[in-house]
Amino acid sequence: MKIILNNETDTKAFAQQLADMNLTGSVWLSGDLGAGKTTLTRYWLQAMGHIGAVKSPTYTLVEPYQIQTNTGIKPVYHADLYRLNDPEELDYIGFFEYFDEHDSLVIIEWASRAESNLPKPDYLIELTRQADDCRVLEFIKAS
Repeated sequence: MKIILNNETDTKAFAQQLADMNLTGSVWLSGDLGAGKTTLTRYWLQAMGHIGAVKSPTYTLVEPYQIQTNTGIKPVYHADLYRLNDPEELDYIGFFEYFDEHDSLVIIEWASRAESNLPKPDYLIELTRQADDCRVLEFIKAS
């Protein structure tokens, strides 16, 4: 699926669609700096029911969320691997355990920095910023 996001309202509406899908597994977000990966994730977590701030995990690598849903608690992990020095660092922080949690969703920005060490994604979201400041978003089911 390919759509145009003309503004933040469009981004928020697409994030609601993602929340309604109740995805599990891993979603890789790709796009240049400033393409809107973190903004999309913020709206997505809020649409899932997260109350409060959504911090960029640029320096912490991972921000965990426990989101209350109609069926219980959904573990969501938002990772940003842009500042990852070595993909083997993921072993040291227990990153791969997130994938084993029941009903978990792992959203990864800059997965390309550790692509050979990560499990294959279940979904890909590619964001491309256009000259007129809108975004082209492509949502792909990877498996």
